[in-house]
Amino acid sequence: MTMETGGQPSTAAPAIELKGISKSFGPVQANKDISIRVMPGTIHGIIGENGAGKSTLMSILYGFYKADKGEIFISGQKTTIPDSQAAIAAGIGMVFQHFKLVENFTVLENVVLGAEDGAFLGPSLAKARSELTELAREYELNVDPDALIEEIGVGMQQRVEILKALYRQADILILDEPTGVLTPAEADHLFRILDGLKAQGKTIILITHKLREIMEVTDTVSVMRRGEMTATVKTKDTSPTELAELMVGRKVLLRVDKKPAKPGETVLDVQNLSVTDDKGVERLKGVSLNVRAGEILGIAGVAGNGQSELLEVLGGIQTATGSVTVNGQPLDLTGKLSDAKSRRARGIAHVPEDRQREGLIMDFKAWENTAFGYHDDPAYQSGILMNNHAIREDTEGKIERFDVRPADCHLAAKSFSGGNQQKIVLAREIERNPDLLLVGQPTRGVDIGAIEFIHQRIVELRDQGKAILLVSVELEEILSLSDRIAVIFDGKLMGERMPNATDEKELGLMMAGMSGANSEEVAL
Repeated sequence: MTMETGGQPSTAAPAIELKGISKSFGPVQANKDISIRVMPGTIHGIIGENGAGKSTLMSILYGFYKADKGEIFISGQKTTIPDSQAAIAAGIGMVFQHFKLVENFTVLENVVLGAEDGAFLGPSLAKARSELTELAREYELNVDPDALIEEIGVGMQQRVEILKALYRQADILILDEPTGVLTPAEADHLFRILDGLKAQGKTIILITHKLREIMEVTDTVSVMRRGEMTATVKTKDTSPTELAELMVGRKVLLRVDKKPAKPGETVLDVQNLSVTDDKGVERLKGVSLNVRAGEILGIAGVAGNGQSELLEVLGGIQTATGSVTVNGQPLDLTGKLSDAKSRRARGIAHVPEDRQREGLIMDFKAWENTAFGYHDDPAYQSGILMNNHAIREDTEGKIERFDVRPADCHLAAKSFSGGNQQKIVLAREIERNPDLLLVGQPTRGVDIGAIEFIHQRIVELRDQGKAILLVSVELEEILSLSDRIAVIFDGKLMGERMPNATDEKELGLMMAGMSGANSEEVAL
């Protein structure tokens, strides 16, 4: 079916029209006869669960994949897009979730890279500098053209990606999960930029799993489920609840349903924790905090401010100075007696921030991944050999209890969607009945249905009297899951708040290094 969108007159040619797009990868059909129209000068959202086909569809539009069948029309003209250069020539730009920037190049060099006017770089740089000044003025995209990418924040880096697309004369911008690494203030600024682009006649496609963003900034939203387009509606005529149900095919609880915490004895006590990396940069600067049994302490902060190092120290991956005790007993922080295995023996389970690089071996099967780190469990042994049958049987139970799909323990980890990969890691760690669960970015890149499930499992563990240290860049997640919230910036804790006595604005200021003005700090 064909979907109408936007606030433009129906007589205007669509900026983008896809007709009957289908794409398969072996037996898996990622897109099934998708037709959609996006009108010029609108912001069009696309949402759907992991594996719904959103990224595949946009990759076809941007020339990364070739559709098995179907047609693409740009401004009413049938267009063939065999590669990204053809997409750029057609006026399409894409801002990826993980930026495509050369970190030791300047902003100016990154903008020009691949769009040079000739063999000599000087004239191209001079032209780009002039155009960047004009683009920055017109679209609030101010950024120092001579700054090195590695020396500017992620919000500025994202502006560089947008400038790259605009410099290449893009009239259509595709943004893939653009706020995942931004503070609330940076996200608000991005939305102002998008409104400015829209006012200048640009067309924007916004891929996001955040329903609040869809409701705030889009004119129209399309919902995908299992490779098909299930609905396209004007944003003003729908609601987050309706969109969630369209995405998942059932009613979804959008808030965390939990009873008040009943904190017990202190499980984790951290005092004056400091970490210096191999380049001599201090990543943690005298951090002190505690987590009690039966509570969730949320750590809010923009990525790169020390949260990763905190989890690594507590998980036995990183050395540090200071002191850490678990259930009153000190942990070794020097690396001599400190490793992930010794942490597990002390009742610490760790769900790492990057499930694919640190939580799983992607080419190994699900049943093999559920045993990693717990090979010496007597239940997994058969004499001097591993009891693979016992491991597979145990994994099948975990798959059932954690609703992992497909329910096949013989599939490689890479064959599961991101949400189901996360469930495999969570099942492995939570079912070890830990005293302390370290969990980093529990729902990063996870769809709404899986988010609901993961939150429920974390709360259940809390209600069993376990201590949970939660690290997340998602403020909504921090506010809804946490019983207490600590904010980290530049390796230091900025203060602590109770969820019912703060909001995203105050936490966002603290995440940017400014103390919240409207709430009293609670001593850590």
